Amino acid sequence: MVSPVNAGNVESLLSQIREYQAQAAQGVNLSPGERVDGQVVNRNSFADAVKGALNEVNSAQGLAKASRAAYERGEDIPLTDVVMNMQKSSLAFEATLQIRNKVLKAYEDIMNMPV
Repeated sequence: MVSPVNAGNVESLLSQIREYQAQAAQGVNLSPGERVDGQVVNRNSFADAVKGALNEVNSAQGLAKASRAAYERGEDIPLTDVVMNMQKSSLAFEATLQIRNKVLKAYEDIMNMPV
């Protein structure tokens, strides 16, 4: 079951993806903060995207740690929620680690290309 907060994040992400697809289909090249149809379009840089992704992984790990500590203190939190939070945290970390490895491999490949 998806919590209401996560459902809102998913809907927001989907609408953002659809907006990017529409812009790509139109071949639109906007500068940050430019208006399209009366709405301000904010473009994030690659660094901002990476920072945001890492912050999400960090918050997932913090949630897992907090829920585990609450369960250990005997608070009224279901064990299934604790396990799910820990699995989400682990999966997010593993995905981040794999992305890092792929980026480093691509960097090494580029650096080893003959000029």
